[in-house]
Amino acid sequence: MGEPDETGRFGEFGGRFVPETLIPALQELDRSFRSAWADPVFRDELDTLLADYAGRPSPLTECHRLSAELGCRVLLKREDLNHTGSHKINNVLGQALLARRMGKTRLVAETGAGQHGVATATAAALLGMECLVYMGEVDMGRQELNVFRMRLLGAEVTPAVSGSRTLKDAVNEAMRDWVATVEDTHYCLGSVMGPHPYPWMVREFHRVIGSEASAQCRALLDGGLPDVVTACVGGGSNAAGIFSGFAEEPDVELVGVEPAGGAAVGHGVPGIVHGMKSYLMQDEFGQVSEAHSISAGLDYPGVGPEHSHLASLGRARYEQVTDEEVVDAFVLLSRTEGIIPALEPAHALAWVSRARSELEGRTVLVNMSGRGDKDVGQMMDVLRDRL
Repeated sequence: MGEPDETGRFGEFGGRFVPETLIPALQELDRSFRSAWADPVFRDELDTLLADYAGRPSPLTECHRLSAELGCRVLLKREDLNHTGSHKINNVLGQALLARRMGKTRLVAETGAGQHGVATATAAALLGMECLVYMGEVDMGRQELNVFRMRLLGAEVTPAVSGSRTLKDAVNEAMRDWVATVEDTHYCLGSVMGPHPYPWMVREFHRVIGSEASAQCRALLDGGLPDVVTACVGGGSNAAGIFSGFAEEPDVELVGVEPAGGAAVGHGVPGIVHGMKSYLMQDEFGQVSEAHSISAGLDYPGVGPEHSHLASLGRARYEQVTDEEVVDAFVLLSRTEGIIPALEPAHALAWVSRARSELEGRTVLVNMSGRGDKDVGQMMDVLRDRL
């Protein structure tokens, strides 16, 4: 998983499909990121924050009881144990430091499940920056706790009330804001999507997940690697992060898991959305179809362009799971390991559970990209008659 080409594409996917007014800002961001990423002082400051503030490295947990249940050896990369409760803090700390380096004083972000919004609000509070987060009105209802957390941290949270009133619409609002305020504002995009350099930059900020996981697996497995690495995919940042540690290992299978109602790779066709060319759910008229997922963080009709590229090469495969399978996996991990997952990584666990005959006797690494605290209120209603 290297750099995109000079046009910002991974194969045929990616690029910059944005208003002319944003091209200079994206070019500035590209130059600034390249300069910062090559600067040992910047890298050291980020690494220090990741260690002393975010709590990295996140541990690798072997799931003995779950493994016995499923018939394969299950390892979890515990991004849920990071400060703010998910992998999102890795990218946000990097982008916030970069924004400060660029002289920006304000962060604007989109969020679905709220974890990226919470992480952005956290970084803004840490660095003394203004913060505005756009969140779909539907998602604000599903994730009231995270809305409160963002406001407690000093961020303004504004509902996106157009379209499906979910993540896609929050991205639209954030991009409109950025167009109008680019002089003093950095758009802290939360996934490996959008116009170049965002898909590449966000993946690089999350590369720490894959680097740690590769070293941890080699230590645990006597120099070996897992047979399969799997992660949930909406935009796909947590998957891109962990895949980066194994993409050059041909014997390691990479599996991204999408929601059945938002399967851009599984059911989409190439199209343009949010400044990028990628697989996209569209109707027969080329209009963006509305996605659905029990998980607000995966309720998105597209996918990051590098995932589209990996799929087109056959290097990674992308499976789809239903809401019902996700609920079952949510309960299964909770009861076998005492770990309540976020609904997003529960998608990856749902695929492992369904594919247990295929995976029998193999070692599977799952990116546990977030903890389930944020979803407990929603799941109380879903599971009311089951528990």
